[in-house]
Amino acid sequence: MDLKQLEHFVAAAEEQHFTRAARRMNIVQSGLSASIRALEQEMGAALFVRTTRRVELTIAGRVLYERALQIIAGVHDARRAVAAINGLERGTLSLGTCASLNAFFDLPLLLGEFHALHPDVEIRLCHSTAANLMGKVKDGSIDLAFLPLYEKNREIVSMPIASDRLIVAHPLDHPLAERQCVSLHSLAGETFVDFQLDQGTRRIVDRAFASINVSRKTALEVGDVQVLLDLVARGFGIALVPGTFVTARAASSTVPRIGITTLRKPAIKWELAAVFSGREGAAQSRNPAVAAFTEVLKKVRPESIFS
Repeated sequence: MDLKQLEHFVAAAEEQHFTRAARRMNIVQSGLSASIRALEQEMGAALFVRTTRRVELTIAGRVLYERALQIIAGVHDARRAVAAINGLERGTLSLGTCASLNAFFDLPLLLGEFHALHPDVEIRLCHSTAANLMGKVKDGSIDLAFLPLYEKNREIVSMPIASDRLIVAHPLDHPLAERQCVSLHSLAGETFVDFQLDQGTRRIVDRAFASINVSRKTALEVGDVQVLLDLVARGFGIALVPGTFVTARAASSTVPRIGITTLRKPAIKWELAAVFSGREGAAQSRNPAVAAFTEVLKKVRPESIFS
């Protein structure tokens, strides 16, 4: 049974005439008759009493007629619902974000731009670590996440938002204060204050040290960059952080000062990205709202989305 057979059957039932029903469905009369015969064979019952002038529903036909109307109406409702989703007349957009990204990225501004264009799309926002958000994107729990890009995956599409380099943050009285530039190898004996294991920046740093086969000591692990930098300033260790975080801190006179030293080349690249599920090399997603959101993201120029 398919939808066309049911539509042919309903037309014949309402017109009480195969020729008029065929004309209504814009097919030849023999095609409609064949469609209804196939339906009767599948149902295992005669659906019409046929005469030379008209056709009438049998008892089985009347039962099927009521159900067929419901089925056809349901299919049409489903089509309208899908069209509404594709047209962004309804739907949801689930987003995720990490801590301390406001130094790079004005998310409320972006959400406001999207909401102004698509006010009927419900926006849901969650806050978590990069690793947790990446997992949620992969399993479809959220549509898109903003996070430090610590891995690339064929299942994930990434859109760069901002790029930075990691620098060494240290106490003002640390021996590193006398040096403008150091190698990653030279930091092997230092004590680190670091982010928690499931945060994107921590994974980037761990990968960099692993690539040169150097181990390091981590004294404290925290989830917030400002707490991390406060601990560095008070002498608990050094840290590798995006330079923008340190620059933003230097602009404040109410927090303890820290020193900075750059890394020799090759630098450790830190990239903030929007990631969502899709085919590699193509900005495609299961949710049409994601495509609309990324279009807004592309149109909002960096000078208006960055602090």
